[in-house]
Amino acid sequence: MIQKNAMKFLEELLNSSGPSGFEEETAGIYRNYLNKFCDKVETDVLGNTIGVLNPDAEFKVMLAGHYDEIGFQIVHIDDEGLLYFRPNGGIDKLTVPGTEIEVTTEKGKIPGVIGKKPIHLLKPKERDKAVELEDMWIDIGAESKKEAESLVEIGDPIAVKPNFQLIGKNRVMSKGLDDRIGAFVVAETLRALCKRKLSVAVYGVGTAQEEVGLRGATTSTYGINPHVGFAVDVGFATDIPDIPHKLLGEIKLGKGPELNRSADNNVILGKMLRKIAKKHKVPYQEAASHRASGGTDTAQMQMTRAGVATALLSIPTRYVHTPVEVCDLRDAKDAVELLTETIAAMTGKETFIPGISKVKI
Repeated sequence: MIQKNAMKFLEELLNSSGPSGFEEETAGIYRNYLNKFCDKVETDVLGNTIGVLNPDAEFKVMLAGHYDEIGFQIVHIDDEGLLYFRPNGGIDKLTVPGTEIEVTTEKGKIPGVIGKKPIHLLKPKERDKAVELEDMWIDIGAESKKEAESLVEIGDPIAVKPNFQLIGKNRVMSKGLDDRIGAFVVAETLRALCKRKLSVAVYGVGTAQEEVGLRGATTSTYGINPHVGFAVDVGFATDIPDIPHKLLGEIKLGKGPELNRSADNNVILGKMLRKIAKKHKVPYQEAASHRASGGTDTAQMQMTRAGVATALLSIPTRYVHTPVEVCDLRDAKDAVELLTETIAAMTGKETFIPGISKVKI
């Protein structure tokens, strides 16, 4: 299973506050962990954290997992001291009322809860409708606008209160698993590779601002200019009720990471991953993406400069974009092993031109 120090890192990462554009706390935790085993580590101007192994090699491999989370931002404080907010990323408004949150301020974190009109006071026809975000507010216990303004400011970022829990034998529940579980896989792959003899340079990136347009992957990939790029993100587990397998396939927790086939995935690199998985008996699940292209850092990595050979590995996750996402730690462990063995097998002379290049293992 996952080592004790790695689990501690994962818990700290998941319990941090880092809505898109405000990832400083998360980046600090990530940077401190990578510093223990990478040849060099830096955080760039956009908030991406980059750890490097074997930096003098000409052939570059990049790994990306975004560590920003969906959240909110204060836009107004009313006379009663209640805070009104906007979404930061793709919020599922059905899950928002009653959510415990933390506002990150210059003075520290302020707890609060997202409120709405009680169901008893709603008209019958209103009870069956989702409440719009503009009709909700955040209560931080302030009794007036003046008191609230002494605690928070317009523009302060808001994240779901930390709620990391291990559930069952192998699963974890937390806010922000999308995609800190992917960022965790990237970090653990670097840690595993630091003990191996490498023929390629490896750049592991915790990317920022993915939830608002894949922005961190765009700039970091341009700066690194890799030959190969692996993105690790969450994927939709379909082992829950009312998910149509005929549209999304059968993806289960604990059966291995998803290997995707779509326009974002280089065919030759995909074949290499699958051959390595079979050689080392690493379980994986086949997935046809629910869209032709886009939605993860893979798309931006692939289209950088003259193009990058990319592959997406997805960690099956339940309840994505809610405060209680769930995934299986065995899938993360298998993703680390697969990426480690694949990168360790690279000679730096590989080519990935569809229809011309051949996979050599």
